[in-house]
Amino acid sequence: MTKTDLLYSELSEKIISSFCEVHRELGRGHSEQVYCEALSIEFGLAGIPFVCEEIFRIVYKGRLLKSHFRADFIVFEKILVEVKAIDQLTRSNLRQAINYLAASGEKLCLIVNFGAEQLEVKRGWFCK
Repeated sequence: MTKTDLLYSELSEKIISSFCEVHRELGRGHSEQVYCEALSIEFGLAGIPFVCEEIFRIVYKGRLLKSHFRADFIVFEKILVEVKAIDQLTRSNLRQAINYLAASGEKLCLIVNFGAEQLEVKRGWFCK
């Protein structure tokens, strides 16, 4: 798969540039809340449209559950962004993001981890 084959590659690059700028300014060691707040500022400065903490309800066999999930960001009205500040991303983090995509109806999630030795970014996608 080439770079041009990636879903929303140009939009993803803009988002990842914002991740890099926040990481350059803050480094590692802060809470997810700090990084989310900094990303809100950075997305605004970069002219990137976003919504914070969008709530998505989960449907089970046609019934709306009381449970829900809260996406850290929806960016460009189509890319879900999950922010982590942990030592290392795990498969569980990726599975969680895929479940969020299924519930939200979006196709692409970027998971960013500011807590690792180096900035980590993973792409998760969901196809029905």
